Amino acid sequence: MNVNFCSVVRASSLKLLTVVAVLFIAGISSAQPDPAYNPKAGSEKQPAKPFRVLTSGKHITIQSKKDISKIVVWTGTGHRFVEENNVNSSSYSFNVTIPAKFFYIMVELKDGKRYTERIGVE
Repeated sequence: MNVNFCSVVRASSLKLLTVVAVLFIAGISSAQPDPAYNPKAGSEKQPAKPFRVLTSGKHITIQSKKDISKIVVWTGTGHRFVEENNVNSSSYSFNVTIPAKFFYIMVELKDGKRYTERIGVE
């Protein structure tokens, strides 16, 4: 009878120890901060870009409040198809001549500030 009692106590102790270990690990893991959570992320606003990108089919116009000095446009695969170094105007227009749907535009203003934006065309 002593052998059966010891084996029952040992089995019960192992089950209890397993349950306690699982609960302890679950408690520790839920107490860790979420690295993706940033409470300040929603409160910080990006300053408005000083230009607008207007699209009409394959025709794209960039209008700015300040003079534009340089424009570079490239596809998602890195193919540059517009690179204008001396724009010296507050507006620039071009037609998309390649079969891509998404592009990246880099606009550099006269004051040296650069802005990039991803756009899509039909």
